[in-house]
Amino acid sequence: MNNYEIMFIVKTTMESDKIKVTIDNMKKIITDGKGKIVEAKDMGERKLAYPIKKELSGYYYVLRVEASKEVIAEFDRRASIDETILRHLIIKLDEE
Repeated sequence: MNNYEIMFIVKTTMESDKIKVTIDNMKKIITDGKGKIVEAKDMGERKLAYPIKKELSGYYYVLRVEASKEVIAEFDRRASIDETILRHLIIKLDEE
């Protein structure tokens, strides 16, 4: 298991229920793959530096997880095709 930090931005033009469902679905990908969510941070709604897919603001969410590279690859794949996610970034953390 490796340590990762995952940040993703969800569209804010959706209803709050759909935003919550999207966040829960992203967490479920990690837990279904036997990964562990160490920390979850809700960074709230923020203005984007530049428009992404015609959106001017996004709902930021950060996860620190312990997972295998296969689980992270599946998260990356699903986040790429999910239309409610504007951007995502996965960083592998160094072992401490």
